[in-house]
Amino acid sequence: MTDKKKQRVAKMAADVKAGKLDRREFLAMASILSVSSAGAYSMIGLAAPAHAEESKKGGILRIGQQILDINDPRTYDWPQKANVARQICEPLVRWEPDGSFSPSLLESWEVSDDALTYTLNVRRNAVWNNGDPFTADDVVFNIRRMSDSTMEGNSMAARLAALREGEATSAAENAVVKIDDYTVQLNLFKPDISLIPSFGDYPALCVHSSFGGQLQDEPIGTGAFELVSFGVGDKAVLKRREDGKWWGGEALLDGLEFVDLGNDDAAFLASFESEEIDMNDETQSNSEEAFNALGLKRAVALTATTAVARMNTEQAPFDNQMLRNAVQRAVDNEVLLELAIAGLGSVADNHHVAPVHPEYANVPRPPTDVAIAKQMLDDSGFSGEIELISIDEGELRDFADATAAQLRDAGFEVSRRTLPGATFWNDWTNYPFSTTSWGGRPLGVQIYALAYKSGAAWNESAHANPDFDAKLSEALGIFDPEKRRPLMAELEKMLQDSGVIVQPYWRELAMHHTDAVKGYKRHPLREMHLEAVWLDR
Repeated sequence: MTDKKKQRVAKMAADVKAGKLDRREFLAMASILSVSSAGAYSMIGLAAPAHAEESKKGGILRIGQQILDINDPRTYDWPQKANVARQICEPLVRWEPDGSFSPSLLESWEVSDDALTYTLNVRRNAVWNNGDPFTADDVVFNIRRMSDSTMEGNSMAARLAALREGEATSAAENAVVKIDDYTVQLNLFKPDISLIPSFGDYPALCVHSSFGGQLQDEPIGTGAFELVSFGVGDKAVLKRREDGKWWGGEALLDGLEFVDLGNDDAAFLASFESEEIDMNDETQSNSEEAFNALGLKRAVALTATTAVARMNTEQAPFDNQMLRNAVQRAVDNEVLLELAIAGLGSVADNHHVAPVHPEYANVPRPPTDVAIAKQMLDDSGFSGEIELISIDEGELRDFADATAAQLRDAGFEVSRRTLPGATFWNDWTNYPFSTTSWGGRPLGVQIYALAYKSGAAWNESAHANPDFDAKLSEALGIFDPEKRRPLMAELEKMLQDSGVIVQPYWRELAMHHTDAVKGYKRHPLREMHLEAVWLDR
């Protein structure tokens, strides 16, 4: 680590001690700069967390979760897909529940002071489950395929845009360079501090060079488990890797069973009561009391998870900014927090950057005002009906119902349409007006690059503003959160003013499991890391 980076990390550690920077935020930024977890804890005067219980080997962990197609990781748009695939395939780095980033298929990395050069040191003891060694060639292969913007639905392409020159659709030849069998150098065209976090996101799982596009048909991976059987909407069965060559040793569990119980929490409650599952993927806020009453263990993560009612600017009538702003002024976010998730969270300000993000700036939203909303609706010139679409159950339905009711009170003509989850999510980026859920990311700039940068794969509002894109590019080049914050304040205000989202709350991310499940840590993006989980029964 260079002297400049040492000084930068030391300053952030001092800010933690002075109460200016959250511990979680420090762990994230320090690990991006390649400081180990133990080293980061030491710098702020704490010992790294230790495991207290002696583990046992054996048993099948049964998990209630939707089983969605796991075809190509770079196109994954929901963590449920990766929760199955992650047991087979692994990312280069792992985003840990404490907010830090730890090595996975990399052993370490170095980032230049200007965030233009990354040196990736490849793990030397990783082996594919077909016997092939994992080398720098695999890293180059995966980074290049992730950066391919011509692949429909490839959200990794937006995350790795700094590897492409100008309007190119793939990484430049000199941007991803194999130095030797276990070293890869990345040469960026513009600074990007989010690259390591992006390699830890759930669509960043690495596949074998022979991969043909369907992971369930060719499940070659480096992970601790092997796929036995897979059925969309039914079940995924995995077993502990038989060859004993997982680089982390061996998983404690004999195997895993993911069972699809749909989206209705009543089905999960019944399965817990009949002892058919050991844990679920997520507990909806309005159902938590029922799960707690069963005596289950509740696990929760500090998170930037949220939901948005977003308006697509490319579809009438929401190409009208005055109309979008009128929608925002008509809706009370505090009411939505209470009605959609029973108050289990905190109020947000329609700009999709959370207080847990290192660069968060407090930019309050304009206050709810029905009279102003009515005047803005009149001034917009729109006088027809708007339709609000959602899935047909759970938080997103309740959120949409409460939003529609408030809009009607403000003089809008609003109809509601609900769709089964499978139908809704097949077209989630294309509705004119709908409610969608968003998992948190470690950095606010990541959220903006994924969801609001012009042309990004997950830009469901079709938000497009060259000034926003330029400021975001500048922010992505600034390591120090304090120095990044003034730019984020501008970006947050620009997004608020655009009117593309009603983003009312940040919510707790809870799940439940039986007392027999040991060693499980709730993740801020619902990721399941199960190699060290064990059963006491």
